[in-house]
Amino acid sequence: MELVPFSLETISYTVSDGVAHVRFIRPEGANAVSPTFSRDLRNVLLAIEFDDDVKAASFTAEGKVFCAGGDLKLFHSLGADLPQAAADMLVDFHGAIYKMNRIAKPCIAGVRGAAGGAGLSLMSAFDLVVSAESAKYTMAYTRAGVTPDGTSSYFIARHIGLRRMMDLTLTNRVLSAQEAEAWGLVNRVVPDDDVDTEAAALAQSLADGPALALGHAKRVIYHGYEHGLEEAGEFEGAMITKSMQTHDGQEGIAAFAEKRKPDFNGS
Repeated sequence: MELVPFSLETISYTVSDGVAHVRFIRPEGANAVSPTFSRDLRNVLLAIEFDDDVKAASFTAEGKVFCAGGDLKLFHSLGADLPQAAADMLVDFHGAIYKMNRIAKPCIAGVRGAAGGAGLSLMSAFDLVVSAESAKYTMAYTRAGVTPDGTSSYFIARHIGLRRMMDLTLTNRVLSAQEAEAWGLVNRVVPDDDVDTEAAALAQSLADGPALALGHAKRVIYHGYEHGLEEAGEFEGAMITKSMQTHDGQEGIAAFAEKRKPDFNGS
């Protein structure tokens, strides 16, 4: 088990058997987004990107809330300095989300309690989301008199559609876990006590599989969603032929032809 090679205050980070286990550890503050949290998150995503031992990542949280959104008490204390401080914080917060999206490694969130505001924005950026059956989801930005951030305008609208995104943003509607699953905001709903283990198990199953192909498949899907037909097809062609040169690509094809279980090693 490895520890992250730099200091973290609001997040813990360990690596075991190819999985980065990331945990938000400020339950007394509802794991809210602050300058410190944003910096920690960006550092963790950098560690995941450059650690070749990491094949997938599981993100969970201590306490009753996955992430309550921005740290409004801290923001209030900043007074007239808030806009500049927030702009500086968003360099790290948004930078972490950009990094998560670009890393060719699946990132899974396990959400208990609630994800609101910037917490919902962050959750929407994960590749897969495991939700507790009692979890609640809300945008909450306009309730505080501000507009959305955390790349929610990009991810959430794509997950659930423009009309539903407008509803969440303008009315601050609260979604149950079951509604969030039906809308496509989360992937699966499990008993509350199983969230952490289910998220970790999902990450482990991906890390134990053809990890290189899974990471590149993530890139293919995001690229295809954002580009036209021919460019998407050309990128798919380049990536699948590249994967056919790898151990796992050749092993997977051979195993299928020979009617046996493949022996993937992530390369």
